[in-house]
Amino acid sequence: MLNANNLAQLIPLSELSGDALNQAANLAAEISLTPEQVLFRKGTADIHSFYLLDGEVALDSEDGSQPLRVKAGGDTARHPLSRLKPRTYTCVARTPCKLVAFPDDALDHLIARDQATAYEVTEFEGDDPQWMFDLLSNPAFSKVPPCNLHTLFNRFEAMPVVAGQRILKQGEVGDYYYLIRSGCARVTRQVGDKEKILAELQAGQGFGEEALISGEPRNASVTILTAGELMRLPAADFDSLLRQPLVKTVSLAQGAELIKQGAQLIDVRLESEFGEGSLKGSINLPLYLLRLKANSLDRNQTYLLYCQSGSRSSTAAFLLSQRGFDARVLQGGLAGLKKPVSR
Repeated sequence: MLNANNLAQLIPLSELSGDALNQAANLAAEISLTPEQVLFRKGTADIHSFYLLDGEVALDSEDGSQPLRVKAGGDTARHPLSRLKPRTYTCVARTPCKLVAFPDDALDHLIARDQATAYEVTEFEGDDPQWMFDLLSNPAFSKVPPCNLHTLFNRFEAMPVVAGQRILKQGEVGDYYYLIRSGCARVTRQVGDKEKILAELQAGQGFGEEALISGEPRNASVTILTAGELMRLPAADFDSLLRQPLVKTVSLAQGAELIKQGAQLIDVRLESEFGEGSLKGSINLPLYLLRLKANSLDRNQTYLLYCQSGSRSSTAAFLLSQRGFDARVLQGGLAGLKKPVSR
C-alpha cells in the first residue's frame, strides 16, 4: 500500500512537506500491468503522470530506434514516464509491473500550494506559523490560488477570545470573516423566544461568511465556548481572496449539462418557499440547516444549488466548498428562469 515514504523517492514529490506527501498519497492510484500491456501510446494527451514502482517498461519512440528501458529503482524511474504531452513514446510493460498514477492538475496544484505555503512560513512574522499548515488542511483553502496565499495570510488579524464572549450577534451587519485558530465556538439562531443550536465549531473551522456573501444582516449568533484565538479577515479581503475562488457560478445550459452528468439539484430556500414550487428533481436543504445537514451529503456527488436570486445559494456553495464538496451555483436563481417552476 502506498504511503508518504514511498512517494518521497519520486521527483518532484521529494520536495514536498510531510503534510503534502500525505495528501499526495490520497491522490495516487495504483496500476498493475502484465507483460506486453500498453500503458499509453505515442501522440496521446492523457491527464495523468505515471511512475514505475516495480518491474520494467520499454519506451518506444516508434522511429526505428531501440526502445528505452526503464527499470524500477533506477534514477530514471524516479521521474514521470514520458512526461511531455502529447506523449513522445509508447510505453509497454516488459515484465509484470506496478505503477502509480496522479492526476496532473491535482498534483500540480498540490505542489504549487505546498511551495507557496513554505514561502509564507519563511516570511511570516508571527510566533506560530504551524497554523498555516493546519489551515491548508481545510478544503476551502486548498482551492485558493497559490498567488493569493501571501496576501491572504498577511490580511488575517489575530484576536484573543475568552469563554462566553459573543463574536457575532444575529441581526447585525457583517464586517469580518473568522477562523478559529484555537478553542471552540457555538453557532445559535433565535427563532421566536427559543434559541436553537446550529453547530459547534472547532479549531480550523470558519464562520461569518453568510452575511458577507449575501449582504444581509447576520442570521445567527456565535459565542466562544473555550478561551482561544480567532483570526479575522476584513470583508473586502474575504470577497476578493477567498469567496471568489470558492463560489463557482454556472449558466442554465451548463447546469442542465451537469444534471445530465448526475449532479443533484438542491433548493436552499425555506421549506415554505420550496412547497410553493421548485425545480423538478430538487431536494430541499434550507441554508440555515446546512451546517447541521452537510455531513449527510455524498462527497462524491456534484451539487447544483439555487435559491430565488442566487444570494443564498452562493453562501451555501461557499459553506459546502469549505467542507470539500463540489458545489456550483445556478446563475440568477429561480428569478433568472423563463419557465415557471414545478409544483
